[in-house]
Amino acid sequence: MNRMSQELNDQELERREGLKQLRELGIDPYPAALFPVDTNAVEIKEKYSDEAERWEVCIAGRLMSRRIMGKASFAELMDHSGRIQAYFNRDEICPDEDKSMYNVVFKKALDIGDFIGIKGYAFRTKVGEISVHVSSLTVLSKSLKPLPIVKTDADGNVHDGFADTEQRYRMRYLDLVVNPGVKDVFVQRTKIINSMRNFFNSKGYLEVETPILQPIPGGAAARPFITHHNSLDVDMYLRVANELYLKRLIVGGFDGVYEFARDFRNEGMDRTHNPEFTIMEIYVAYKDYNWMMDFTE
Repeated sequence: MNRMSQELNDQELERREGLKQLRELGIDPYPAALFPVDTNAVEIKEKYSDEAERWEVCIAGRLMSRRIMGKASFAELMDHSGRIQAYFNRDEICPDEDKSMYNVVFKKALDIGDFIGIKGYAFRTKVGEISVHVSSLTVLSKSLKPLPIVKTDADGNVHDGFADTEQRYRMRYLDLVVNPGVKDVFVQRTKIINSMRNFFNSKGYLEVETPILQPIPGGAAARPFITHHNSLDVDMYLRVANELYLKRLIVGGFDGVYEFARDFRNEGMDRTHNPEFTIMEIYVAYKDYNWMMDFTE
């Protein structure tokens, strides 16, 4: 057994064996090939109608569960919008004599967390669940590390969750996969910023970008991060605030300017204080603090 094998756990070794099987069949999941996605899980569930004509769909995402029942199987696919059930039939995805795409790839070589693409049509199962009847399966990327399996019981209690605070912050990508509610924070943040930006633009104020590397860290009483500019042979500072450069633009004749800026402060940190953070500052000429309070509200 080589050194790498000794450092890998059983699940990681099994996944590498699955990768080997894929490559022996001529399927190399690295890099992932282009896949013509034309819809998503939530859209299928929202727009499907029993009375409409057959809806051919093409979606991609992570394989999150699998129930194999001989020549037919059900699986759950998760994309950026949510999850949807997929129905696989061996003879439909393998119409020729070679059944390896189902018997080897789907049943053995794939693991939970792998990225796959499927083509087929939307339908409703006998129990009423909107699903995708798969006619074509494409392996897009192989996940070599297992995902935490989060289970929710009938009472809504979560078991084996990815809940350790430090791990969630250090492995945010995994937190997004395992805890879907986290993605909502990202979406809401984007919507809030876009709403603020649209409001400022409607008032005629200009969005600008000001220097991040500064010769003098001004605008706030905070300890800066220091770096060195090799070409100029001088020390530079990551900005602790963008205030002074915005005020210079007002002095230069702009009526109103604003910036969503990344600032950096080399000080203490905890769950609610990060050394790198986003700040929004706006400055408008000929106004006072009373106007600013009304404007903010």
